[in-house]
Amino acid sequence: MSVLVIVLSVSAACCLGFGFVLQQAAARHAPKSDYLSPRLLLDLMRVRSWLAGIGLMVCGMVLGALALGKGEVSVVEPLLATNLLFAMALSRHRTGQRLGRQGWAGLWLLAGGVAAFLVAGEPKGGQAVSSPLRHWLVIGVVVGLALLLTAFAKRSRSGVSPALLAVAAGLLYGLQDALTRVSGQRLSDGGWAALVTGWQPYAVLVLGVTGLILVQSAFETGPLRMSLPALTAAQPLAGIACGIGFLGDQVRTDTGALAWQAAGLAAIVAGIVLLGLHPAMPEGPAAGRRTQSLQPH
Repeated sequence: MSVLVIVLSVSAACCLGFGFVLQQAAARHAPKSDYLSPRLLLDLMRVRSWLAGIGLMVCGMVLGALALGKGEVSVVEPLLATNLLFAMALSRHRTGQRLGRQGWAGLWLLAGGVAAFLVAGEPKGGQAVSSPLRHWLVIGVVVGLALLLTAFAKRSRSGVSPALLAVAAGLLYGLQDALTRVSGQRLSDGGWAALVTGWQPYAVLVLGVTGLILVQSAFETGPLRMSLPALTAAQPLAGIACGIGFLGDQVRTDTGALAWQAAGLAAIVAGIVLLGLHPAMPEGPAAGRRTQSLQPH
């Protein structure tokens, strides 16, 4: 496992975590009429703190893309999940809350789960799957689940809608990471001509914009503790599924290794949930503030 891949992935996680906190702080003041609409992004562009959060997220995506270009998706995705640790650090600084037992438990579960999965699974690259059927089957399942979750969230508008939208966005971001790696491989093998003539870079752009709308709508309608854990848990799971499903990533499959990998993934999810529910995470918009118009700040 390359040290450079680890440094790039953790740096990307840092930028993403800080960026999500700044984005949610701005998005929670957005008008309800912007829900799941591209207009939401246009309104948020007037808010300086949101632009700063987007800038950090873009930096995180670039660093993540560099990591994906040098390492396997199954390695990079669990490391990107540590973005919640950095989001917690910034939120804790802003709220003055101590970590306490819950915070430390979540921190160690997340960090230990990432380590257990990587050490037990020993992910490594392999030959990409050439079967178009398997390729499109994995993509179809991921996109289909995201669409179903989004449709349910839009129809119900219940208290779980932010989490549903965040899971949908996480699924799309995991797929986006896998296609980013494919795009990087096309660029390396055939140059810019091979890149621009493939469908993958355009799919990466569409998935990125769609995921951004879903994430900001989730941030708009609920507290960060409801949306960010779901987003952070869904993205690596989808990315690993895509990596193994059609990119040819390989992990150890003996009984002991599989048990430790499953335990590692379960610990990652549990740690994410504990950190996301921590009091340091910002609450949702207070009553009466939802109707305020967005002002630059």
